Amino acid sequence: MDIIPGIAAAAGGLQAQRTRLDVIAQNIANAQTTRGSDGRAYSRQVVSFEAELIKRVGDSATSPALRGVHVSRVSADPQQGPRVHNPGHPDADAAGFVQMPNVNMAMEMVDLISATRAYEANLSVVKSGREMVTRTLEIGR
Repeated sequence: MDIIPGIAAAAGGLQAQRTRLDVIAQNIANAQTTRGSDGRAYSRQVVSFEAELIKRVGDSATSPALRGVHVSRVSADPQQGPRVHNPGHPDADAAGFVQMPNVNMAMEMVDLISATRAYEANLSVVKSGREMVTRTLEIGR
């Protein structure tokens, strides 16, 4: 049993946002990758979250309680990137066009800021929970 259930939920949120930050960093790093190991342009990766519900044991209503979130999957964005005319590029097709990744740097930066703020909010909950536990233990002295 958790002393403060919010700490466990926030810890799950920290892990989920860390994964999101890692994926965003990967997208930014590969924004100009026109040929991957599969021979195709890099495809932007997207993180999907899922809420974790638990049944409260001993609760007469047995209503589900929110326990936090976790990453349900990381998938490729199916949208195609732009085709750029650059006949001198090693990955250009016969017409001189290069298939570019579907990574929008402005969108990635907005997602990066959002994920950072969510990470900071979860970290604040963990710190507050730890402080509450510490003060509760001091009362018992």
